[in-house]
Amino acid sequence: MQIAAPGQLPAGLRIYAIGDVHGCAARLGTLHAAIADDWASRPATHCVLVHLGDYVDRGPDSAAVLERLCGPGPVPGAQEVVLRGNHEAMMLDSLAAGAGTAAEDLWLWNGGDATLASYGARDASFAPPAAHRALLERTLFSWQAGSYFFVHAGIDPRRPLESQRSQDLLWIREPFLSWPRPLPMIVVHGHTPSRAPELRGNRIGIDTGAVAGGALTCLVLEGERLRFLHA
Repeated sequence: MQIAAPGQLPAGLRIYAIGDVHGCAARLGTLHAAIADDWASRPATHCVLVHLGDYVDRGPDSAAVLERLCGPGPVPGAQEVVLRGNHEAMMLDSLAAGAGTAAEDLWLWNGGDATLASYGARDASFAPPAAHRALLERTLFSWQAGSYFFVHAGIDPRRPLESQRSQDLLWIREPFLSWPRPLPMIVVHGHTPSRAPELRGNRIGIDTGAVAGGALTCLVLEGERLRFLHA
């Protein structure tokens, strides 16, 4: 079902934005298949696939999620945007610092142990496949199209977009989530789970708690309309 969107995209552009995966590789495969079927049944001129971050930790197979993201996407020829979440940031910090460090402790406390297990590793001294490390390192903090700003967690509504801090883009909740006034752009984000997508006048939240038994959600934006796919 299509509904009116709070923002607008240029004509001919369709965006598929996917929320927090957290190691749920099978769910991601199912959602990618649904995206492929959706595109085949109603192609547009240009397709962009945006992953909003938090691919790793907590769930059963983070390694397989990164492997899928390193491979071909569900829509041949589509532009793919891979954003950084706070869990990718913690993983990168831990890999750089090594085992027995505060960075590793923080990562493990936030579900990094599940990621290590998916690689058959015991601590942050391990070396993930080069392609996985390269993918993590080239993740973006944000991306924008039309009147939409795509980011993992959100923005600090008190700062202009060009002055946002990476810490906020990765971690923020308040005052962003309850901000009552318009923002510079419509923010599409994950990070804060909810039972269903949160559609507000100034933001769209699509972390629907896949790792905790909820759905893995994809927001489909086109023109002045939106809809959702779920796995």
